[in-house]
Order: sequence, then structure tokens, then C-alpha cells
Amino acid sequence: MRLTGTWPAGLESAFHRYEDALMRDDTAVLDALFEPGPDTLRGDGAGLLRGHEQISAFRSARGGVARRVLIGVDVQVLGPDAVLVVGESRFLDGGRGLQTQLWCRTDGTWRIRTAHVTGRAPAFDRSVWRVLGDPLVPGAGSGPLAGVRVAVKDLIAVRGQVIGAGNPTWQAEADMEDEHAPAVAMLLDAGAEVTGLARSDEFAYALAGRNAHSGTTPNGSAPRRIGGGSTSGSASAVALGQADLGLGTDTAGSLRVPASYQGLWGLRTTHGAVSRKSVLPLAQTFDTVGWLTRGPELLRQVAGIAFGDPVEPQREAEDPLVRSDPLLRPEPLLRSGPLLLSDALLDAAEPDTRSAFLAWVERVGCPVQSVALPDLDDLAETLRVVQAAEAHRNHGDWVAAHPGALGADVAERFAAAAAVTAEQESAARARLVELRTVLRRVVGNGVLAFPTVPGPAPDRTADTAAVLVTRRATLRMTSVAGIGGLPAVSIPALRVDDAPVGVCLVGPAGADLALVDLAIDLARATTPEAAPATHS
Repeated sequence: MRLTGTWPAGLESAFHRYEDALMRDDTAVLDALFEPGPDTLRGDGAGLLRGHEQISAFRSARGGVARRVLIGVDVQVLGPDAVLVVGESRFLDGGRGLQTQLWCRTDGTWRIRTAHVTGRAPAFDRSVWRVLGDPLVPGAGSGPLAGVRVAVKDLIAVRGQVIGAGNPTWQAEADMEDEHAPAVAMLLDAGAEVTGLARSDEFAYALAGRNAHSGTTPNGSAPRRIGGGSTSGSASAVALGQADLGLGTDTAGSLRVPASYQGLWGLRTTHGAVSRKSVLPLAQTFDTVGWLTRGPELLRQVAGIAFGDPVEPQREAEDPLVRSDPLLRPEPLLRSGPLLLSDALLDAAEPDTRSAFLAWVERVGCPVQSVALPDLDDLAETLRVVQAAEAHRNHGDWVAAHPGALGADVAERFAAAAAVTAEQESAARARLVELRTVLRRVVGNGVLAFPTVPGPAPDRTADTAAVLVTRRATLRMTSVAGIGGLPAVSIPALRVDDAPVGVCLVGPAGADLALVDLAIDLARATTPEAAPATHS
């Protein structure tokens, strides 16, 4: 090992103690060698951790580091009690990395005050992407979306690829797709290119973005928090700048949740308004196709291509409830109408989120009108039962034939789905019709506004039980659009605990395009100084 510089007394042994503990994943020793207190820093490509507590929590959850050997150390003495140490490493399975540490001596003890880790450059982040190309599928070569890079959720067919569904066993048995899904073909025809197939939570039956096989997708806006799912990889790719447009699905919040967690614009389309052909289903009664972007202009552009300009109500050929009741057929959205607020939805949000949302409403300056919604627990439970029954019908036989193939959380969900009786499903379906009718009459031709989710994303170190509590609380809010079959746009409008939280607008069925226009108007009203967003 090459050494440049001279070790002050006691530092060399402390440095090698740290390296040894790192290779043994001895978190107690590592914690002791980092300075206590809120000012200690540790950064890497995923972001910056502030304070000993955050660093310790991250370290205890990561499960060790790749084996490496030091090939060089540079020591620069900055003062009698401050030394910069830069270590160059070679990983045993290939590649090199750097570790830069500021060591400070307090009461005769050397500890790390600031550290930055530069790992080896990965070919691609496997927690974000399953298949990646340059591009994977080129677009038409010209068109309104020329140059737009698309991350396609790995539930949606791309010709020449298999649908992996977030599960390697399913992926290994899947047939290659002969045709693009219409939702993909539409983007390619408009000039966009498919960059790759992005990770999904298994069978889209989760909201956290934690996949037992490919890992937790990063949060491009709040690195110490989870990224959300099940449109997890597409959201992370967009937030990290690796794609411009995320193509995903939303059943019970699978697109809106990661949009909120990662500070993105996200549109869940009216149920049935965008073709779901060649999209692996979870629960057909609620499954929708939608998009994620960093800025509103691209989302508006894609919606305009999908639905056509000028703004007209879209037909809902797949929704017999709308066809049978003319009072539920939407008229074009009126931007001058009041925002509809629900006390129940505000109470479902965490206190800081509620306060931030109400402050946003005040900045918008729109008139508001209070409305009464059906019981949120009733909405969430009705959605859960129907979703579970359909998920079991779609995939239960495969799950039963492949014991151990699923991660523990999704396996538990499918086990619960298998226990839903025909009587329970029938009762829930009858209740669904009643609730959908009530929701659509409450929304009418107006817009319901509320926080997209209860609060910021949970920490990456949160245990499964804590994430499950967040999931249940989230479903009470996301089920409004799901049960209603209504379009919902999430605006990256709030900051709570230094992390993004979305504002959700739910509008009349078929008014997707007008809803996006209203969302853009409201966003501009609250941030008039914001510069226009671009694709890149």
C-alpha cells in the first residue's frame, strides 16, 4: 500500500480500526469512530446524511460493503487536531473507489467528522432498471416527443422483451412480447425513445418501492427516504435525471405515491381512458395507466397526445356506470370554480402536512367549498377486498405453484387475497358501485384537493411494520380516486420535514387534460418566479 504524508500520533491505528470494522460490518465500532452530534456528515452518490443518528441508522440497515483492499492513502495535516485522509481502494470483484475523511481529535481521541465515499461506477443501477439501452427502443425519429427518454414500468409490454413483474421467477418463465403495448407505441410514434424497463414492486402489489429481489429504489429528491412504488423504478429514473418520462400504472396509488415522495408531477388517468392492453393486470377494476415527469410541460404534452386537443371530455367505454347515468358524465372543467376540501382527508394527513397544505390553499387564493365524502375506511376496505379478489384471480395459481418466490410482504398480501370469500367479494362489489356513485356526485364538475399522501416518505431505514402503517394510512387517501375511477394529478407543491409531499387534485371522470391544465395554473399561481421546466 502506498502512503503519502505522515500520520499524526494515534491516527493510523484509528484509521485501520475503522477499515477493519468496515470489512467486518461491526457497526458498534464504526459508530464509535464517527463524531457524535448533529454536525457529523457522510455523503455518497445517493446524497448526504446529516448527524450521527442518521449515519448510524443508514449503516445498520445497509448490510455491509463490498470487499476491498487499500492500495493507497494520502494524509494531509490541516492543523494539530484536524487531518484529511484520502484512501484509494480496489474491490476484490473489480473496480476502484475513493474514501475521503476529515478526522478530528477531541480529548485525545481521533474520530471522523466528515466522510465522502466514491464507489465504483455501476453499469447501471439494478434497483432502478431491469433492462437498459442507449436507447433500448428508438422512437419514430421525429415528432412532438423527439428526444424524450422513457422509463417503462416492467409490467408493460415492450416488443422483444419479457414482462418481469418485479419477480425473477416470473421473468424467467415469461414469453417474449411480440408487440408494444398501445401505451408504449403511442409514445414511440410521437418520437420518444424507450431508455429501458424500470423496476416495479412485485406484481404492483405494494406502495413502498422495496423489492426483495432488486432492492429499494433510490429517492431522487430525498435520498435518506424510500422512493415509493409500485411504479418505483420509473419514478426514480425520472427523479434522478436518467429518464424524462416515466410510464407506469396506478391501481391504489402506485403512481401518485412515488410522485409525491420524489417531488414529481404524476397523472393517474381516468379508469379506462388509456388502453391497458398488454399491461400485466393486478386488479382490472382499478388498474390505470399514467405518467411521471419532473415538470408540468412534458406531462401536459403527453396528456395532449393521449387525449387530443382541444380539451374535450373523454369517453369511458370501459365504465358502464358513467354510460348509464348522464348526471355522471363530465362537462369541461371550470377553472373558476371553488376547490373542494374534505375535512376527513385533511384529518387523514399528518399535522405538518395538513398545515403545509392549508398554507398552499391560502397562497393559491381560490375560493373553497367543504364537501362530505364517504367514510375513508369504508373506501379503503372496499378497494382492498375487490383488489385482493382480482389479484388472486389473476395470479393466485402461479403464486401457489411457486412457494417462496415472493418477498415476504407481497407473499402475505397474496395469502390474504386467497382468503377473500365469494360472499365478501360480492358484497364489496355492490358497495363499490354505491361508493363510486356518491364520489362522482360529490366531485360533480369540480375539483377535490388534498395532500397526495399523509406525509413525507418513510426513512429508508424504517422497518416493515412502520412501512405497513404508512401504507394503510396512505390507502385511505388514494382510494378516493381509485374507487371513483377518477383522474388524479399529483403536484410537487409542499415541503414537509425537508422532503417533498404532493398536492392531489381529483376531477371529473374524463376531464384528465383539463385537470392537468388546472394543476399547472395553480402551480404557477403559487410559484410565479419558477422557470419553465425542460425535458432534460
